[in-house]
Parts: sequence; structure tokens; C-alpha cells
Amino acid sequence: MTITTLNRKLAEFEPPKDIAVSFEFFPPKTPEMEESLWHSVKKLEPLSPRFVSVTYGAGGSTRERTHKTIKRILNETNLKPASHLTCVNATKEEIKNIAQDYWNMGVRHIVALRGDAPNGAGRYEPTPGGYAYGADLVKGLREIADFEISVAAYPETHPEALSAEDDLDHLKRKCDAGATRAITQYFFDIDHFLRFKERCIKAGITIPIVPGILPIHHYSQMVKFSVMCGTSVPTWLTDLLQPLDSDPEIHRLISILIAAEQCRLLAENGINEFHFYTLNRAELTYAVCHLLGIRKP
Repeated sequence: MTITTLNRKLAEFEPPKDIAVSFEFFPPKTPEMEESLWHSVKKLEPLSPRFVSVTYGAGGSTRERTHKTIKRILNETNLKPASHLTCVNATKEEIKNIAQDYWNMGVRHIVALRGDAPNGAGRYEPTPGGYAYGADLVKGLREIADFEISVAAYPETHPEALSAEDDLDHLKRKCDAGATRAITQYFFDIDHFLRFKERCIKAGITIPIVPGILPIHHYSQMVKFSVMCGTSVPTWLTDLLQPLDSDPEIHRLISILIAAEQCRLLAENGINEFHFYTLNRAELTYAVCHLLGIRKP
């Protein structure tokens, strides 16, 4: 390939059209973590995401910090926050009060989840007097206010599901209860997502299925997360990143390219919305968005 040909190809490169993004953050535990979070929020704000979500710890353990973070996003940014809300350790009346508080604050979007068992509980058990599962929570929120409601989906099946069919049935029930969007667990093999989306269509699930994208900050940490959430780690990914755990600068560069290529290939298959798990660190997500054509005005 000549230099002229290469120049032309680079000049003709066009990012996917009409891409929308959203970002996930988690509430900070320490002043240092809070500083890192707000640096990331302000770095990503100019990219005009569709919304930003704030997670809710296992067993509702971060309820107050989630609430505080959401309030600060509302007061200090132009972003539209979506609060995670789970069924764990809360009665229906408590959830009603929490949701009503969010609505009164100006929050119009909830990410409704069954939630994980509290630390040390071993397995999930419905809270007495509370909502048992995600579909029940969605239905309850629909009776409280006209929220936009996102729910979780699992291209490689939830680790606790009896089967892939059982897992898909849970998603269908959440949709029938009033969910408006499904956000997937992160994945690395796009075929898992594309096959899952086909199965959703066949099951009559018509809401948008938004792929969750994880730019990988640390390979070894990602592997631990993946074991817990049931995400497979392809051999090609291990070959690329495992040798770089001790070389963070090159690791970051390769991670950016992996996530950007993942989004590009999904866009070629008609996907135009992506939800980024930022881990409260903006740089990798910002770089991927830049490659996708999502930039500051």
C-alpha cells in the first residue's frame, strides 16, 4: 500500500453514524475516590451521553452514597442521572419512598435490578414484604411514577439462571411489566450479543437491547469480575492483554482499540447505542468515544 493510498484511506475513515452512549459510575467510598469520580464525570459530560447511571451496592449497602451522588449530578452538571434500585433489604413501602424521593428530586430514570445477596448471605433470598424479583420491582415502579426503566440482560446467561431459556423468560417478564430498555452485562465475543439479540426478537422482546461495554483497565481484575458474572474471556483477549498487566501504558492503548473495535463491529450489525462501564475512570471510555466520533462540541 502506498503512502498516498494510506492517506486516502485514513482521510475517508468515518465513524459509525448516529451513535448514542451512556456511562455507569459507582458511589465513592473515600474522599480520594470521590475526587476520581468527579474528575471522570466532568471529563465525560461534554460528550453528551443519553444518561449516566449510578450503581447500588449489594444489599443496598450504598443507598445513601448513591442518593448523594445522584443529587450532586443533578445540581452540578447537565447530565441526566439514572439511579440503580434493587429489591434487596427493602420493603415495598421503603422502595416506594425511595422512588418517590428520586422523582421529587427530578430523577426520571431508574435502573431496576433484582440485586445481589448481601455480603455473607450466600444466596439471594427475597426480602419479606419486598419485591421478589426484577419484574416485580418494575411493575411496582410503574405504579409509583412514569419512570423510564432500564433492566439487566445477560447475553451469556445469568450465573444463577436455571437455563438460557429461563433467563430469557425473566427478561421477557421484566419487559411485559413495563421496562423500556435492557442493558447487558459486558461481553467480549460479539457473536454472544448478536445471537442473544436474535433470541430476544424471537421471544417477542421489543425494547432496545443496549450492549454493555467494559474498557479493560486491568486484565487480572477483569478476569475476577468475569468469573463472578459469568462472562467468558476469549483466548485472543488473554493473549493480547495478560502479558501487559505489568505494562499499564501499553495495556491501556490495546484496551482502547479492543473496545473501539468491538463497538465498530456491533455498529456494522445495526447497533447504535452503547453503555460503558467506566469504573469511575474516564480516560479509556473517553478515548473509545473519540474513535467512535463522539467528541466535545
